[in-house]
Amino acid sequence: IWSPGTPGVGKTTLGKELASRAGLSYVNVGDLAKEGELYEGFDEEYDCPILDEDRVIDELEERMSEGGVVVDYHGCDFFPERWFHIVFVLRTDNSFLYDRLESRGYTGKKLQDNIQCEIFQTLYEEAMLSYKKEIVHQLPSNTPEDLERNLDQIMQWIEQWMKDNN
Repeated sequence: IWSPGTPGVGKTTLGKELASRAGLSYVNVGDLAKEGELYEGFDEEYDCPILDEDRVIDELEERMSEGGVVVDYHGCDFFPERWFHIVFVLRTDNSFLYDRLESRGYTGKKLQDNIQCEIFQTLYEEAMLSYKKEIVHQLPSNTPEDLERNLDQIMQWIEQWMKDNN
């Protein structure tokens, strides 16, 4: 299961809770990269490290082949298609997203570009181009009620998938 989306849409909250409820393992790719220093430089403009995608894939390959993993990362075009049975793209209205990003200390270009990314559905489009369309789903992620609905919906999908595949 993979959950892409713009920073601030609720991927980590959803991913951790989903893994806990479903008995799956949870991987935050940003944390994995930080722990293993899986970087290939630093982006001065966005004030953040540049992910070494090949090393991330090498690091995750064995774990992903075992299955039962919820992956949390904003981008997706470099992950092997075979890793995922379903992709949930979280979407947040800009009024909510702006406040969330601002509270994280995002300013200037970094703040504006992430808002633009959400407006133009950049990560949803990327997911649609990277995976079979029928496995990519958008979920609203504005309120605690949305979170609960999303968790219920994904849990139902997991139960159905287990029935169909075991």
